[in-house]
Amino acid sequence: MVVYEKSPGLSDVPLTYCPGCTHGIIHKLIAESLVELGVLDKTIAIAPVGCSVMLYKFFNCDAMQAAHGRAPAVACGVKRTNPDKIVFTYQGDGDLAAIGTSEIIHSAHRGDNITVIFVNNAIYGMTGGQMAPTTLIDMKTSTSPLGRAEIDMGKPIIMSEVMAQIPSATYIERVSCHDIPHLAKAKAAIKKAFNNQIENKGFSMVEVLGTCSIGWNVSPVESMAFLKDTMIPYFKLGVLKDAG
Repeated sequence: MVVYEKSPGLSDVPLTYCPGCTHGIIHKLIAESLVELGVLDKTIAIAPVGCSVMLYKFFNCDAMQAAHGRAPAVACGVKRTNPDKIVFTYQGDGDLAAIGTSEIIHSAHRGDNITVIFVNNAIYGMTGGQMAPTTLIDMKTSTSPLGRAEIDMGKPIIMSEVMAQIPSATYIERVSCHDIPHLAKAKAAIKKAFNNQIENKGFSMVEVLGTCSIGWNVSPVESMAFLKDTMIPYFKLGVLKDAG
């Protein structure tokens, strides 16, 4: 009896993520959702610059790479020239909430009929563990070795709450991937975001709270505890907007 099979939405290329990283888990949820919705063969993924820069190797669908932060702008062009395709961006917090803030804000304001998967691990992972806009107060990074101080660096940005204020944004939800029940909720949110696009409902974004054991300088087990005990109280889970 087969107990578990890898989703056909994922390729056989080994993932390049660090031990304890949650990108692979999130990839799995996306792949399963695309297969279950029957749209894998007409999906186009937009890869970012960051830890998931090579996601085009991991998904069994068409994909292209955008410059850092520009994935929503590229996705807009791809969707408008291929309106029958399912287009999604996959972006980290440094990519979406810092370098690409303008692109994501205006994509939502245009009401682009795309799906955005926003992975928030509160740090720049690939480029050296620098402080990100989402880095929590007192959290130590390579550019805030004494911990993020509100007086100098401000509070962490809460992107889902910001995006929910945009009139043309249809669906905004924040989920987590730290345990099985929350993975089920995360998959349901991702699937809903894709289904919104299938039904031409407009812009949808799912923020997934993830971990970065290497950047945080903790073990994978400790990173999951940090996500649950420290990140979630600040980045509160739930639906921020559902206008669909």
